[in-house]
Amino acid sequence: MTIPAIRVEHLGKRYTLARHRDALARYKTLRESVSGGVATLARRLRGRTPEAGEEFWALKDVSFAVRPGEVVGIIGRNGAGKSTLLKVVSRITRPSTGRVVLNGRVGSLLEVGTGFHPELTGRENVYLNGSILGMSRAEIDRKFDEIVAFSEVGRFLDTPVKRYSSGMYVRLAFAVAAHLEPEILLVDEVLAVGDAAFQKKCMGRIGEIGRSGRTVLFVSHNMNAVAKLTTSALYLDGGRVAAQGPTSVVIQQYLAADGRLDPVWARPDPGNGSDLTITSVRVCNPDGRTAARFAADQGLCVEIGFTVRAEAHSQVSFRLNTNEDGTTVFSTALSDQDGERGTVFAPGRYTARCHVPAHLLVPGSYHLLVAANNLRGRQFDLIEQVLHFEVSEVGTLVTDHRLGYVAPLLKWDLETG
Repeated sequence: MTIPAIRVEHLGKRYTLARHRDALARYKTLRESVSGGVATLARRLRGRTPEAGEEFWALKDVSFAVRPGEVVGIIGRNGAGKSTLLKVVSRITRPSTGRVVLNGRVGSLLEVGTGFHPELTGRENVYLNGSILGMSRAEIDRKFDEIVAFSEVGRFLDTPVKRYSSGMYVRLAFAVAAHLEPEILLVDEVLAVGDAAFQKKCMGRIGEIGRSGRTVLFVSHNMNAVAKLTTSALYLDGGRVAAQGPTSVVIQQYLAADGRLDPVWARPDPGNGSDLTITSVRVCNPDGRTAARFAADQGLCVEIGFTVRAEAHSQVSFRLNTNEDGTTVFSTALSDQDGERGTVFAPGRYTARCHVPAHLLVPGSYHLLVAANNLRGRQFDLIEQVLHFEVSEVGTLVTDHRLGYVAPLLKWDLETG
C-alpha cells in the first residue's frame, strides 16, 4: 500500500474576529489603555473572562489524501479557505483541530518575494531568499545561473532591488522559489503576477515540476491553468470540502454551483481596508440597460464600480470565462486604452465600462473574474465567478457551428485573375 505524500484528517482552523470597538483599540490614549488594562485585570480576579469576539472557521472538517507524484488543484471562491489550507499544510499556521501528515521535504510558493531585502542587490537576495526557502548554499551555487537566466534580470543583478520595477522584482522572486527541489510543492496563485509572457513561463515551470514526479498542491482562480496542470482537484466552499475527484468533473461542479443568471453584483459594505475596493459589477446592453441574455449579433457592456481611499497604482481588469469548463476567452484591463500596464487613481469613486463588440462571442454561458491588481504590492481586490450571463444564437454566421471561443466578423479581400 502506497503511503500518501499528504494526509489531511478532520482539519479545522478557527479565528476570533475582533469586535468593532476592539478594532479601534489601537487609537486609544495612554490613559484609556491603562484604565482598560486595570478593568481587565479586575474582571480576571473576580473570575470573569474578558468578552470574546465572534468565532470564524476558515476551515472545518477538511479531510483528503494526495498520492506521491500527484498534482492536485485547490479551487473555490474568494474566502473559501484555499490559502489557509496551504498555510496549515506548510506549517506556517497551526490548525485548531485535526492534523496534517507529510511524507517528504516541503517547499512553498505562497508569497512570492517574502524575505527580499530592498537594500540588498539582486545577487545577494538570491542567496538570502534561497536560504529562507530552505536551500543550502551549495544548492544555490549550483542553480544560480539557471535562476538568473529564468528571471531575465541578469543586467541588474548587482543593483539593489529597491530600484527594481515591480515586474523585475516578481521575476527574480519567482525564479528563486521555482528552483526549489522538494518532494512536496505548495503553490498559491503565483500565476497572477507578472506580464502574460512571464505568466506563461511560470505555468510551464510548474508543469515541469509536476511532470518530474513531485507532489504538487496548486491553488489558482484560473480554471484553464488548473485543468492543464492538475490531474485531480479539491473544491472548497465556506471552509469545507464541497467536491473532490478528477479535475474536469470538479471544475464543472464548481462552475455549476452558482450557475444562475445574475447580471448584477454589489458589495453593500465596501470597507475591506484596501486602498482600492471593487463595489459593483454589472453587464448591460449597449444602451445601458441591465441584461442577462444577449444575442450573438448584439454587443454588451461590462461596468465596474470601485472606490479609491488613497492614491493607488492599479490595473482594474476582468477575465471572461466560459461556464462549461472555465476556459478564459479573453482578459482586458482599463489601462489597455492608453497602452499602459496600470493607472494611478486619486481618491474618489469611479465607474469603468468596457464595451464588448457584437459578433465576438459564440453562443454559450459565461461568467467574469474581476480584479484590481496592485502594481506596488499585494492585490487590492478580487471578485470571482461573478455575472453569469448567456449569449444566444442569432443569424447564420453564428449557427454554422464554427469552432473556437470567438466568432468575429473579420475583413477579407478577394482578388481575381
